[in-house]
Amino acid sequence: MPELAHACWHLDAQTSAIQPEPLPDLTAGQLRLRARYSLISAGTERLVARGEVPAEIAGDMGVPFMGGAFPFPIKYGYSLVAEIEAPAPQAGQLVHLLHPHQDRLQVPAGAVFPVPAGVPARRAVLASNLETALNALWDSGLSLGDRALVVGYGLIGALVARLLQRLPAVEVVVQEPDAHRRALAEAQGLAVQAGPGAQRFDYAFHTSASAGGLQAAIDQTAFEGTIVEMSWYGTRSVPVALGGSFHSQRKRLISSQVSQLPAGRRGRWDYRRRKAAVFALLQDSAFDALLTDEVPFAGLPDFFQNLRQGTAGGFAWTVRYA
Repeated sequence: MPELAHACWHLDAQTSAIQPEPLPDLTAGQLRLRARYSLISAGTERLVARGEVPAEIAGDMGVPFMGGAFPFPIKYGYSLVAEIEAPAPQAGQLVHLLHPHQDRLQVPAGAVFPVPAGVPARRAVLASNLETALNALWDSGLSLGDRALVVGYGLIGALVARLLQRLPAVEVVVQEPDAHRRALAEAQGLAVQAGPGAQRFDYAFHTSASAGGLQAAIDQTAFEGTIVEMSWYGTRSVPVALGGSFHSQRKRLISSQVSQLPAGRRGRWDYRRRKAAVFALLQDSAFDALLTDEVPFAGLPDFFQNLRQGTAGGFAWTVRYA
């Protein structure tokens, strides 16, 4: 009998389940892994669990080791930290990889990135989303001394804000309507506002996945400023008003998405260099405060049901494996 792994599958727009699958025999160049933690990217994974991935971009939105296909059935996820079980010389080493939520797995050795000393397993699951935040800063062109607005303080907004805080003389303001999330931002030493204010910014990073949030980012950007759209809306339409200051003040709206390196860096950077930069940043223990919630692997079907319905609550969720 082959050894079994167990993975979380979305079977339809209402149902998720933990399902067994056989592990093949270990062959040369492969690693057998046991999961420690994975991260739920709530915005993206809500769209996937609801079946709201547009058919025309389904081929672009796949992730490594994804099972099935859009819309259903599908196993999906893209930030997992595991311990190497075999081969023996590497046993016990922590690694990070792009992989759906699964308790045991077998992958080519080149698919993993060693987690460096000083980064605990739970914090390491932030690596994929921190790459998203780092890419957005690169895409923006922001520099020292600029004023930046972050609209939406979910996990992605929090990671963007944290990176901006590290830059000398950059003024950062977070706009977030939810009082609990504003309190989390204030606890990180960030200036906050519940809604649009009078100040204007050189750059605005929009992460709230709402038309109102995008409009607020556009309206609060200064003359010839840049709005970086980081949200993914799936099949939803997003109405915004471009007849006001957007046109007359020559504002620039750009999209940032993590699957491609910015054009200005592709000649020198690759994905492993970006991952190494992210793990250098994750030496900062302040990131631990962003991981507020945890669900056991066996509880994922119920969690995704709540996520579909908008009742999951919490801020940033990790999955704990026994």
